[in-house]
Amino acid sequence: MLVALAVVGPLGYLWHASLLPDSYDMAAMGYPDWGGGPGGHTGPGGAVVAVADLVAPTGRPDVRARFEVRQDDEGYTVNGRSPGPLLSAVAGDLVEVVLVNVDVAAGATLHWHGVDVPNAADGVAGVTQDAVGPGEEFVYRFVADREGTYWYHSHQVSHVQVQGGLFGPFVVRSPTADADVLDQLAVVHRYDDGPSLNGLPGTTAVDTEVGREVRVRIINTDNGLLTTWVNGAPFEVVAIDGVDVHEPEPLTGTAVRVPAGGRVDLGFVIPDGGVRVDLGGTTALTFGGDPTTGTTRAPPDELDPLTYGEPVSLGLDPAAADRRFEYRIGKRPGFLDGRPGMWWTINGHHFPDVPMFMVFEGDVVVMQIENHSDDTHPMHLHGHHAVVLSRDGTAATGSPWWIDSLEVGVGETYEIAFVADNPGLWMDHCHNLQHAVDGLVAHLMYAGVSSSFRVGGEHSNEPE
Repeated sequence: MLVALAVVGPLGYLWHASLLPDSYDMAAMGYPDWGGGPGGHTGPGGAVVAVADLVAPTGRPDVRARFEVRQDDEGYTVNGRSPGPLLSAVAGDLVEVVLVNVDVAAGATLHWHGVDVPNAADGVAGVTQDAVGPGEEFVYRFVADREGTYWYHSHQVSHVQVQGGLFGPFVVRSPTADADVLDQLAVVHRYDDGPSLNGLPGTTAVDTEVGREVRVRIINTDNGLLTTWVNGAPFEVVAIDGVDVHEPEPLTGTAVRVPAGGRVDLGFVIPDGGVRVDLGGTTALTFGGDPTTGTTRAPPDELDPLTYGEPVSLGLDPAAADRRFEYRIGKRPGFLDGRPGMWWTINGHHFPDVPMFMVFEGDVVVMQIENHSDDTHPMHLHGHHAVVLSRDGTAATGSPWWIDSLEVGVGETYEIAFVADNPGLWMDHCHNLQHAVDGLVAHLMYAGVSSSFRVGGEHSNEPE
């Protein structure tokens, strides 16, 4: 039972407290928003499917991995290290990962950030599975059907476990990838003792020959924006959030911003004198030497993905959208889990009284995200890639800018579109994970899908 309490605060505001029970169904939270389209309770043909039944096809996996997660005084590890080991696949592979919780007291999960997995493999405690307790195991299965740069991380008490090290990289390569291209990971993370690149502080030198083509896969695992830039050679942004840019143009003297949770792939050729890739100003990669004195500043010019590259068909028609949603972010005083404070709002409401964005499978969806708050928000929609249509009313004119992690600045408005082609119950939240804890969480739910799990309860599910 939900109990509502309303009181007038010292400044005259009406504060509303939703006192949640110890266990509750996330699908029952908030209010249904059908985006202007027809509503309903079941999918085509009247079928109803449970979240737990939305799984990958059976069969022998092409890629198998066993990830053992541990906790100690210094944080969290996967197979004894942080970042965890690289999970690598070829597009089309059936992937199977066994999560073994050795001793993480609060439980753990694995979310495949940016990978459009079946809903039961999404790894969100209390939403798509129960947290995996100490001594327990859980098997994830999904087809890695889109090449690109991704990562995995816990989605149980995620604001603590991700910052503490429970994450790792995931790369899906093309079956026709050029073996002569040097493929370099750059996993950027700030631990309690400072910033790191692939788990190491400072600059990492990569020994390679002049004329070698390089692809640097940058993964921002932090809560805040990462700025990267290249010295010594022209470069291209060849992919954003796992999707290749169409006909990217060479850049020089240009910084590239990577949202929290986001990824960019940079491509260049090593010249005489080498190349330096700076990653936030405190960590860097050098290839074949360092063309700088070792300290550089971010260039004043920044890449605008809205106009970068050349246009190509989107594969969907936003003008014929079946659903149009508003996701307006604000902040005002109120109660969250019975705690008074200044909390984030969605469409003027505090969590859990926020919209449940409802769709039917096959719908074309347009969503307008407005930031009326005093902070930036890296917004992350699970289970889907969306294309950016406009920013502050200016239409996109470059390569289709497909994202799963979008930095929405103070006062900015973005319009995005996607096809509802992956049934389930999906989080749509800020990937500054402390913001998510403080209420910046909504969900996308398909008609004809029923919830299988509960937040709280005997498994102490805490998705954020």
